[in-house]
Amino acid sequence: MSVDLGIVGQAAGLFAVTNIDDILILSLFFAQGAAHPGATRRIVLGQYLGFAAILAVAVAAAFGATFLPESAVPYLGLLPLALGLKAAWQAWKHRGGEDDEEEAKEGGPKALEVAAVTFANGGDNIGVYVPVFATAGVGGMSVYAVVFMVLVAVWCFAGRFFATRPLVAKALSRWGHVLLPAVLIAIGLLILIEGGAFGL
Repeated sequence: MSVDLGIVGQAAGLFAVTNIDDILILSLFFAQGAAHPGATRRIVLGQYLGFAAILAVAVAAAFGATFLPESAVPYLGLLPLALGLKAAWQAWKHRGGEDDEEEAKEGGPKALEVAAVTFANGGDNIGVYVPVFATAGVGGMSVYAVVFMVLVAVWCFAGRFFATRPLVAKALSRWGHVLLPAVLIAIGLLILIEGGAFGL
């Protein structure tokens, strides 16, 4: 039992260290979806889809299957970069506050957009998870997977908590439409540059 608790602690620590930046991104997504019914559900679903994809790739790689070659990881930066540019374009298009009805219909962030950003932002985590999973064995890997999935819910709660604090909510409602594209574009460029994509 003590070994299991040890693995749980290690899993929690590993998740926290590799996903700390996700809380900021989630806060921005929750702020963007604040006025839209069903947005919270879509953001949480997207976060789970994206993280499940990261886990699936890491587990497969730990068993020796490489669905995602290491050389392809830097190019995951194109996903948040494209979504950031799209968000920037939409923010610019609606800069005067017009088209509010159309924006309300759009319903905030889409689940697949959140999943794409989560997966791209966590692409480098795969390299950290694979050796840990490979040495943990099937039992240990299962514990890691369960702890990670529970902590995704905690991260979603934390992101929503920060996005709904009066001071933060006020700032995000005023600047969120600028911050979200800026953060997504920065993440995309960082992934591309740090990974040496396109010889950068």
